[in-house]
Amino acid sequence: MQNPPTRGRRTVAALTTLALGATGVLTAAFVTAGTAHAAAVPALSPVGVPGRGATVPFIEQEAEYAATNGSVVGPDRQYGHLVSEASGRQAVTLNSAGQYVEFTLTAPANSIDFRYSLPDSSDGKGRDASMDLLVNGQKLKSVDVTSKYSWYYGGYPFNNNPGDSNPHHFFDETRTLLGSTYPIGTKIRLQVSSTAQSPSFTIDLADFENVAAPIAKPANAIDVVADFGADPTGATDSTAKFQSAVNAGAAQGRTVYIPQGNFTLYDHVVVDKVTLAGAGPWYSVLGGRDPINRNRAAGIYGKYVAGGGYGGGIRSHEAGGPSQNVTLKDFAIIGDVRERVDDDQVNALGGAMSNSTVDNLWIQHTKVGAWMDGPMDRFTIKNSRILDQTADGVNFHTGVTNSTVTNTFLRNTGDDGLASWPERVANVNDSFTHNTVVLPILANNIVTYGGKDFTISDNVMADTITNGGGLHIANRYPGVTSGNGTAVSGTITAARNTLIRTGNSDYNWQFGVGAIWFDGLNEPVTGATINITDTDILDSSYEAIQTIEGGVTGVNMTNVNIDGAGTYAIQAQANAQMKFTNVKAKNIAQAATPIHNCVGTGFQITDGGGNSGLTGSTCTGQWPAPVWTYNGVPVGGGSTSSPSPSPSTSTPGSPSPSPSTSTPVCPSGTGNIAQGKSATASGTNGGFGAGNAVDGDANSYWESANNAFPQWIQVDLGCNVSLSRAVLKLPPASAWATRTQTLTVQGSTDGTTFTTLAGSTGYTFDPATGNTATVNLPATPTRYLRVSITGNTGWPAGQLSELQAFTS
Repeated sequence: MQNPPTRGRRTVAALTTLALGATGVLTAAFVTAGTAHAAAVPALSPVGVPGRGATVPFIEQEAEYAATNGSVVGPDRQYGHLVSEASGRQAVTLNSAGQYVEFTLTAPANSIDFRYSLPDSSDGKGRDASMDLLVNGQKLKSVDVTSKYSWYYGGYPFNNNPGDSNPHHFFDETRTLLGSTYPIGTKIRLQVSSTAQSPSFTIDLADFENVAAPIAKPANAIDVVADFGADPTGATDSTAKFQSAVNAGAAQGRTVYIPQGNFTLYDHVVVDKVTLAGAGPWYSVLGGRDPINRNRAAGIYGKYVAGGGYGGGIRSHEAGGPSQNVTLKDFAIIGDVRERVDDDQVNALGGAMSNSTVDNLWIQHTKVGAWMDGPMDRFTIKNSRILDQTADGVNFHTGVTNSTVTNTFLRNTGDDGLASWPERVANVNDSFTHNTVVLPILANNIVTYGGKDFTISDNVMADTITNGGGLHIANRYPGVTSGNGTAVSGTITAARNTLIRTGNSDYNWQFGVGAIWFDGLNEPVTGATINITDTDILDSSYEAIQTIEGGVTGVNMTNVNIDGAGTYAIQAQANAQMKFTNVKAKNIAQAATPIHNCVGTGFQITDGGGNSGLTGSTCTGQWPAPVWTYNGVPVGGGSTSSPSPSPSTSTPGSPSPSPSTSTPVCPSGTGNIAQGKSATASGTNGGFGAGNAVDGDANSYWESANNAFPQWIQVDLGCNVSLSRAVLKLPPASAWATRTQTLTVQGSTDGTTFTTLAGSTGYTFDPATGNTATVNLPATPTRYLRVSITGNTGWPAGQLSELQAFTS
């Protein structure tokens, strides 16, 4: 949704998981391995967070960590910059024939869906091109790509005029079946064959899936092709034939089956008391748009409720809603919407449906994935994908009750990812759970504008682009007031969510929006209980928590982990009453004053105990430039008229350590020469960084990313020395049970070429004997000492509290 008029399972080289740390607080992990390009920066992934987000059928790989002879671009979070809209804010640009990105399968797959960007055409209508897809070096096929569904300009609701300002919505994605199932280790390459059609191709990521065989027609089902003559080639409009089929299915109590094919629909198919089922979202595809009446296009709609959320004209076959007992499953709606016109009914799903279920749909290139105009009750969207929309992913609009979106993956929506807006009638007891919402180009990942007894839990939200945050709770938008009974009320539960790189600059306000933010524009958010618990707010682009416009009360934050914020931990621009219990903030750019408070005593935090990192406040009247952490490595952010402090100019860290260029300092003495030296690792689990293994404290420890072997940790000794042994330790506490780690010790003189000093062996760490293992080493000149770990019987990660090196 546009801002109101009052204010202008990923198993890849860059896998990020979450694991329980020693305190029980979820912490983030990073790992980079394989063929990662040296220019890429380790970045948290929104896919594969254990227990949170959608369980997806694909494995995602980021282009910037794949093999490539192209150019890694980013990281960059500046709105209007191409790479700011890439996952993890990094991508690979290919700009000459023969340049490629090559992925290595980590699980069997027979399909690829890849996200890319082409430059727009000079007239704004978009360009078409193709890329070669190679398997193990041999061309399999050409894959068509286009910029017709990307590149918007100007102010809301935007246009396709390149001469206007404010370019955005740069990326699109396309999918193709590979024809065979390829095993682990297969090389899948996307390669430029020619730059005649497009001067460049920017690749963001690829999702690899082993797509199941087509689903057969259910017994006694009506077949839209065999029984009603729908055209599976898409050459003719099949709207009327689909409508006749679903009408017959409803009348006869029979499932309506969509066989394999690409079907053209010039208008909605209206469903009521019927099951519409396909052969699977890779096989049964609905698309199309009326070539004359462009406000009509492919979609499946329930019947409208008179006087409900929909305020436009209702045709006779659309009246009498809500529809009841509808099931939509196992097909795709891939539309042809290239602009945003809010009055056009060109959404994939719409109308009102009660006691109904949407299951395993692939929705792409429509205006809104599902704009549901109530009143309606007990509606569920689950196990679906919603991609590349010009507006919202899902919007529960007016009187939607007891309804849910769950286990659904959303990426590249043009507005809010998941939204609830009770404009005329209260939305009550709804929920958004176990969803992954990535890259909303405008506004928020997940939001409830008003609403009563709403649950937003177990989700992952990542990469907000502009004018919004990750999680938003607000009394905003027309009709949202307590007088209408539509304001925030009852109990709002936001539990076990993970927010990654959320929040960003608002180009109207010209300051940052919080990862979690509260807004009382229409009236203060009061009278509700808002419980935010067991939540991770990671690498926020600006502030982690924000209050603005009207204030908020009744907020309880418990077990909240704030790790990385580009400006402040809290930005209080309106009164608030909150209780904080075990809220911990670290890696805050404005560390000396992590709270920006210009409302004085109007902002009140009740200390429930266990809080940290929240001491010190300021009210400067000027906004500092954000400093983005990217796994603890400061990166300068946006411009500001008076930045304080100045953005760091240090070079971002790289997945593979670069050799030090400083003057070597050779260790001396007979003790542990690794202590206090620079340590790096293939990945770290949150605060359990590599430096913990060289700090001389056996109680602190390094832990790698979980479930992502092999992993390594290494120390730069300063110059070449001849080592006699390495001593490896785990914390001596009895809580650390006996475990065996299988590891190899390697050495290097230049940080690039490593030789094996001790081959792969299982070393037992027993707390009864100090949790220590000694590895004898040959007398080989070594500056970089690396321990590579391939297994751990006690925990699915590499772990060391001390990596010690001795010359005698």
